[in-house]
Amino acid sequence: MPTSDAPEERLRKFKYRGKDASARRQQRIAVSLELRKAKKDEQALKRRNITDVSLDPSDQQTKGVSLTMQEIISGVNASDPELCFQATQAARKMLSREKNPPLKLIVDAGLIPRLVELLKSSFHPRLQFEAAWALTNIASGASELTRAVVDGGAIQPLVELLSSPHMTVCEQAVWALGNIAGDGPEFRDNVIASDAIPHLLTLVSSNIPVPFLRNIAWTLSNLCRNKNPYPSDHAVKQMLPVLFYLLGHPDREVLSDTCWALSYLTDGCDVRIGQVVDTGVLPRLVELMCSSELNILTPSLRTVGNIVTGTDHQTQLALDAGILGVLPQLLTHPRSSIQKEAAWALSNVAAGPRQHIQQLIACGALPPLVAVLKNGEFKVQKEAVWTVANFTTGGSVDQLIQLVQAGVLEPLINLLTIPDNKMVIIILDILFFILQAAEKISQKENMCLLIEGLGGLDRIEALQLHENHQVALTALNIIERHFSEEEETVTALPARDQDHKFLKDLTNTYHCYTTPKPGPRP
Repeated sequence: MPTSDAPEERLRKFKYRGKDASARRQQRIAVSLELRKAKKDEQALKRRNITDVSLDPSDQQTKGVSLTMQEIISGVNASDPELCFQATQAARKMLSREKNPPLKLIVDAGLIPRLVELLKSSFHPRLQFEAAWALTNIASGASELTRAVVDGGAIQPLVELLSSPHMTVCEQAVWALGNIAGDGPEFRDNVIASDAIPHLLTLVSSNIPVPFLRNIAWTLSNLCRNKNPYPSDHAVKQMLPVLFYLLGHPDREVLSDTCWALSYLTDGCDVRIGQVVDTGVLPRLVELMCSSELNILTPSLRTVGNIVTGTDHQTQLALDAGILGVLPQLLTHPRSSIQKEAAWALSNVAAGPRQHIQQLIACGALPPLVAVLKNGEFKVQKEAVWTVANFTTGGSVDQLIQLVQAGVLEPLINLLTIPDNKMVIIILDILFFILQAAEKISQKENMCLLIEGLGGLDRIEALQLHENHQVALTALNIIERHFSEEEETVTALPARDQDHKFLKDLTNTYHCYTTPKPGPRP
């Protein structure tokens, strides 16, 4: 049926169909892209400091000072440290406005080289602080403004400030570097190449103030972010032990950014996933998937979802850590975005070997999966369809019978009317595989009657006239292969309340049927 007539693109969507293990795992990664695109802005790339704190209480005296732009330019370039400080602080305050800060105006005024120079004023920590703050806020803007900060030579002096004896100066440098790294892989790698990571990791200790640690965790997450290219292997190995440590911190913002960092590191090849898994983070991630805090649940679930796109061994480690004790519950989460991610993760478990599918059945995932197929938002239903598709292409006959028993046919048949051709084709292929499994145990007639009783035959017949050629062809193949006139019998069509009897008969017949030793998957 679908094999000979389906285009290559569609076959690639079935993670077991005619594919080796490497290709299946690559597909796991590809299928996640839609989720990633939809959610890529969940964690802030850059942050502007609009608080009004000061390194020195005596700075409160300057609050009333108001300078014109020309006076700021003159003052910042002055040799008098106090005049320079007042002008730099005035510039920083302009850049810290909550609405419409004049970021570009400051850049166009040519102040960045001077602000970078002021970062090196070790005898004037207040001046260093104000200059770092101003550069932080400029770097929080559009990419061309971040580039102006980088081209002005700010990265290396900021890295050196990570060793400042003044904590507030040090923290502001962390924030600035986080904004620069968050712009993209080019500047992230510039920050890494300037040896920022060892300095950042040195700052992490049990007695560091929580707000400071939050900035460090967020900056580390930006150093893990982006994958074209990924951060260097050396950089990742440097950061992982500290990320593992931070995963045990009680602060929810620290936990959130740490989980996001791990989600970025696992969003890729098996080697990257293995580096994270080998740190032993899985049990803690499963705990965090039970969090009531959405900003912790989302990235921890994302990380686990990424891990189960890896090798079968990596997926098994996730299963051993207890993910199947949590994922079925998340299918009933009040947020549809969480339901979708949970269904996506389950689809990757279902893409594994039959023992993984059996664990999925044993954990009770089928009833909530059927429930979202029936009543979930369409974006969740699509991920649930993928789960069923992977289940049917990799599962045994016995496992497919259990899938049918769970009630999967009715919602799948109802979804045949959706205006999504790709999903309709996948559902038709699922129905074909189920019919094929029933045929192997001489129960195809009962399965055909069950599908017909649910209105499936009428819908499949109607799809033969679909405007999409592949939809029409797939429907035609099912009709010719399983519902042709030559195979019709005089058996009466069961009433809807008799459907369960057919399922029971199907199951009983199977368990009395001696099957040969399993061979290669179809």
